[in-house]
Amino acid sequence: MESTLDPIASASLIQTPVIHQIDDTSSTKKNIMLGLISVVVVLAGIGTGYLLSGTGKNAGTSTGNTSGKSVVATENEAGIKDESKFSTTTDGVLEEGGIGGEGTYHLVRGNGPSQYAYLTSSVVDLGVFVGKKVQIWGETVSGKKAGWLIDVSKIKVMEGE
Repeated sequence: MESTLDPIASASLIQTPVIHQIDDTSSTKKNIMLGLISVVVVLAGIGTGYLLSGTGKNAGTSTGNTSGKSVVATENEAGIKDESKFSTTTDGVLEEGGIGGEGTYHLVRGNGPSQYAYLTSSVVDLGVFVGKKVQIWGETVSGKKAGWLIDVSKIKVMEGE
């Protein structure tokens, strides 16, 4: 077995061209399809975001439906109607001011500041009820300075007091 390199024989093996013509029509079709798919995906994302945001529902109304919960807003009552949804309720005279950056209002409930319930709310405008004896419903949240911090979801002026 003789192994020799014949330059003429090996030159005949390299007759196939390394560079060949690329079919432009198939790559153009692929680019158009990718572009269309991209546009459809972006439009679907925008549409889904719009639907999930709830834009246009109950715009400018003081009573409506918030996440399936009935809402009331009157002179003597504001917030989510169903009182059974809340774990915390208390009453007292509503005053402005929190403690140590916690709460924006507080309820004067008894003998001194140790009995205050500090309040915050993203549902109800508590400022309308300042100086009135009220009952509130909500959820207790943890506070560092406040002995009792409540996220208010409903407030009602107590009648006859």
